Amino acid sequence: MVEKTEVICQSSMPAVLDVQYDLCVVKEPILTVDVNNPSTPIFESVSSEVSRFESFVSCSETIKETLIEVSTSKSFPCIRSGSYADIGSRPSMDDEHIRIDDLSIHLGPFFKLPSAFYAVFDGHGGPDAAAYVKRNAMRLFFEDADIPQTSDVDSIFLEALVDSHRKAFLLADSALAIESSISSSCGTTALTALVLGRHLLVANAGDCRAVLCRKGVAVDMSHDHRPSFLPERTRVELLGGYIEGEYLNGDLSVTRALGDWALKLPYGSASPLIAEPDVQQVVLTEDDEFLIIGCDGIWDVISSQAAVSLVRRTLRRHNDPERCARELVKEALRLHSADNLTVVVICFSLPQSIESCPPQRQRMRCFSLSEEARNRLKSLLGGN
Repeated sequence: MVEKTEVICQSSMPAVLDVQYDLCVVKEPILTVDVNNPSTPIFESVSSEVSRFESFVSCSETIKETLIEVSTSKSFPCIRSGSYADIGSRPSMDDEHIRIDDLSIHLGPFFKLPSAFYAVFDGHGGPDAAAYVKRNAMRLFFEDADIPQTSDVDSIFLEALVDSHRKAFLLADSALAIESSISSSCGTTALTALVLGRHLLVANAGDCRAVLCRKGVAVDMSHDHRPSFLPERTRVELLGGYIEGEYLNGDLSVTRALGDWALKLPYGSASPLIAEPDVQQVVLTEDDEFLIIGCDGIWDVISSQAAVSLVRRTLRRHNDPERCARELVKEALRLHSADNLTVVVICFSLPQSIESCPPQRQRMRCFSLSEEARNRLKSLLGGN
């Protein structure tokens, strides 16, 4: 098991690590092609004006089929992840993220199935709220949220799991209300992704986004909680709020967030700005290749499908989710995103093909014929 860690928690709390654990070791085949003995025969032709000889060498179709067999025969899901963040054009970095490929390292035998946990937080009014939720994530999302502990993943368990995640978001919101070090004008959006065996559960409050790649097609696993989203606008207005210039009460660009207690009604009363998340769940199949979670700086300039296509294409080149995350951030920068940029790519299986042996073109050495040879060749051709 390979482990890369960066400690990001207080000493008084259980460690929350930015960590990558390879739950299953995948050894990819090393492919070589002997250009002196290619799988495609080289044909030569002679004409009256000989200028060059060319041939093409391509990888065998058998090699491609072997790659597909290797990728589909591995256990599923096989969790691997990578992340990348950039301050962008902002004066400060207010994004935070969590990446844990093996949750049992932190929780022990809490779940009876292999589990992983990921999250992105986009702070506003300063970085304090996002940093606080990240530091206390294990306590808020698992220890205090009454998550059920069982080896039987049935409908009753999944319903209890959804309820516990909703409770975790509300607990985090309440903690920010009473934390003296956090300003009442400071808040954060939050999106979490829990993988439990083949089950994926995504909870979101704000405009971070989770996108699942299913055979190359983008499947949104969250809604952007913005005033422009009609169900959110309707909910806000029914609770006495208003939308002004695409801002909630003329101040905030999201309609759900943790913290921001200066904008919320007195504790315990109904407020247009809420912390309750939308929760989506799905049973992963071999068609589900990877999940992208990212803060709104990514989605402001890149559509869900464009992000999936970019990551899928990049994975097939080098099979490295860390580099995929970096390339996605670089693309958002190229498109002039005006926000902090944070993205996590979570792979569930090997890509269906790896471009480890692109077609190669072999050039034969050109040569010229002597006057005598040309005359003999003309004579032979003329005789036929």
